[in-house]
Amino acid sequence: MPVVGTSERPLRVAIIGSGPAGFFTAQALQKQKDRPGLRVRVDMIERLHTPFGLVRHGVAPDHQKIKAVTAAYEKIAAHEDFRFLGGIHFGEDVGLDDLKAAYHQIVFCCGAETDRRLGVEGEDLTGSHPATEFVAWFNGHPDYHAHRFDLSCERAVVVGVGNVAVDVARILLRDPDELARTDIADHALAALRESRIREVVLLGRRGPAQAAFTNPEAKELGQLAGVCTSTREDEMALDSATLESLGPEGPDKTLARKLVILESFVGNSPSAGERSLALRFLVSPTRLTGDGEGRVNGVDLVHNTLLLKSGRLSARPTDRTSHLETGLVFRSVGYRGIPLTGVPFRDDWGIIPNVKGRVVEQVDGPVCPGLYVAGWIKRGPSGVIGTNKPDAVETVQAMLADLDADTLHSPAGEQDDALLGHLSSRDVRPTSYRDWRRLDAEELRRGEAGGRPRVKFVSDTEIREFLESD
Repeated sequence: MPVVGTSERPLRVAIIGSGPAGFFTAQALQKQKDRPGLRVRVDMIERLHTPFGLVRHGVAPDHQKIKAVTAAYEKIAAHEDFRFLGGIHFGEDVGLDDLKAAYHQIVFCCGAETDRRLGVEGEDLTGSHPATEFVAWFNGHPDYHAHRFDLSCERAVVVGVGNVAVDVARILLRDPDELARTDIADHALAALRESRIREVVLLGRRGPAQAAFTNPEAKELGQLAGVCTSTREDEMALDSATLESLGPEGPDKTLARKLVILESFVGNSPSAGERSLALRFLVSPTRLTGDGEGRVNGVDLVHNTLLLKSGRLSARPTDRTSHLETGLVFRSVGYRGIPLTGVPFRDDWGIIPNVKGRVVEQVDGPVCPGLYVAGWIKRGPSGVIGTNKPDAVETVQAMLADLDADTLHSPAGEQDDALLGHLSSRDVRPTSYRDWRRLDAEELRRGEAGGRPRVKFVSDTEIREFLESD
């Protein structure tokens, strides 16, 4: 029998997930200059009918330049040995055993799909939401297009000071006429036009030096038309623990620039007609209060001090407290993966346990042959889109080492249509990349008609009806 990885017997790989980690894994498999003659057939299996994951449904609509990375993914998808299978739900339409019967190796690239909880009383009151749900809603994710967010209050509170928290604040406050020139979902644009929110408060449990948003994000907050962005002088001062953690040289160039930006907001107050954005530091929610009818009406806060221990800064509550009235709260305090049927999972970290991309039964446990991970489900929610590239390369190096060691699955038929036959038996028709190109062209056409980058399909029903039409 021919060796696996040759033209006669290609290495067959299933990649679960079509976000940046999935595409960078496919790219790393395609680019093997030191292995002439290596043939790898990649099937990218995606739960949604459309590719690109976080880039399509996680990047804010007013950040169009970031979405241009999909041009690189298009080149990866054009490879003769690449196939996209959309609309296939792992754990429902196809299981782990089904994939083992069709592929030599399986790579999970499904990201961190849910928010971490605050763990405080009142978190489940109506009007309290994970930030990822709001982001998915305004980006037209099919799972969230029918969600409703009550924007009738005047103040919204966002718990967290990372880039996602900043995205939420910016979309809530930006002029809808500006958003109308983006690819924001139509249902979200309509709701934001009716919004009564005039103020957004971002809450950071640690100080400004530990704020996770980037400098460009911070600078942009001070440039929003019709929005007054403010910080408090007492919360901007670097405490002794922070100064000690920075060492004798103090903040590096990037952090120093961030602090200058934030300090420029100190003492700002909105003029007549302006909306406002308040960046708060050293405060944590201890309870979400309700109105007696199940709706959130405020947030109890505790003021923190920082403690440096073993080189790590942590927030410690003081005896100072305060209260913010609000009818809308978004939590954005970190993200975590969700368990996949039949796949090991470390619940405390929210990842699939692994060693340099090889899935293990548990930490320090045996390797699961033929199973791999890349992206956030591998390392946790850290880094930017480009961080997934070296991460994927590391995983692919492990995969190729295992190819050399012949520690692979042994597919029953090793045919291109092995999985398709299984799906057909369940009356499941996957979306192809050619189908995506039709959807893409139609979205672009609709967008051009309205002076926008694109107008998205936002429901599975709408997608299926379009693809089934002549």
